[in-house]
Amino acid sequence: MPQPDAGAVHVNRPLTNISVAFVQESAKFVADQMFSNIPSDNKSNVYFEYPRGQFFRDSMKLRAPGTESAGIGYDVTNSSYLCQLWAVHFDIADEVRANEDSPLNSDRDATVIVTQAAMIRRERQFASKFMTTSVWTNDVTGVAGAPTGSQVKQWNDSASTPLKDVTLWATTVQKLTGFRPNVLGMGRLVWDQLKNHPEILDRVNAGQTPGKPAEVTKEIVARLMELDKLLVFEAVYNTAVEGATDSFDFVVGKVALLCYVPSTPSVMMPAAGYTFSWTGLTGLTTLGFRVKKFRIDLINSDRVELDMVFDMKKVAADLGVFFTSLVA
Repeated sequence: MPQPDAGAVHVNRPLTNISVAFVQESAKFVADQMFSNIPSDNKSNVYFEYPRGQFFRDSMKLRAPGTESAGIGYDVTNSSYLCQLWAVHFDIADEVRANEDSPLNSDRDATVIVTQAAMIRRERQFASKFMTTSVWTNDVTGVAGAPTGSQVKQWNDSASTPLKDVTLWATTVQKLTGFRPNVLGMGRLVWDQLKNHPEILDRVNAGQTPGKPAEVTKEIVARLMELDKLLVFEAVYNTAVEGATDSFDFVVGKVALLCYVPSTPSVMMPAAGYTFSWTGLTGLTTLGFRVKKFRIDLINSDRVELDMVFDMKKVAADLGVFFTSLVA
């Protein structure tokens, strides 16, 4: 007697409660946590700079009766920034939207993909401008052998001393500028080694409740290093051009940046760097973002477009220390 098989009683159709897409969480992008964002009404402008040396001199002198006090002064210079406009769009054809099955949603997906592109560009812009050599006054290189001069032993080596390294270079910056670095940003590959380093585990274990395993968090390690923040760059991007074989890598590799950034930017306050974001165009947020959706009848499509207008600017090279090749 013939019986219907499984294929005869069920026609495959898309599931409406799941789909698979590789979309990175916004928390993995940390460039805007490293440097403060400065909203700007103008696309370009200048900011004033005071000479550091004048404010550190012991200028007071004894004053004899009937004489003038010792005079003091300072100069003022300025630097400029220029916010550049980056943009990307995704077109949604009418026939595609009309024919798509649930849970597909072209309008949602278009917003997600242009936003991801913007976050990757912002992260890569920070990495290319600041997470490299010859940008900051102090460049430090990790080495496998015995370190000399501006070198440290690579942190994957159990004999290395990451706490001492950060403390030493933070003190170097403080002696040079009067301000102690308070933020350390590093690639995920560096953090993987640092959080399992014996020097870190020994210090953390010493403060743990007996019988409980050590919990190593970025907040705990930041306190051990006398820092306000320890940030880990976790974003990944596809290095291949469209059409080529995919090739993925971290935006930030085996490097780290130690720097001073004020918790609240203000007048007469130094910083290693700032991100200036233009807010002058209609719809731009304080981060210089805007997402537009508009009709293009010529191609029977709706366009989702994202503009991003910003300038990442090194403000004080003396307030940063760049570590390269920190792990093997």
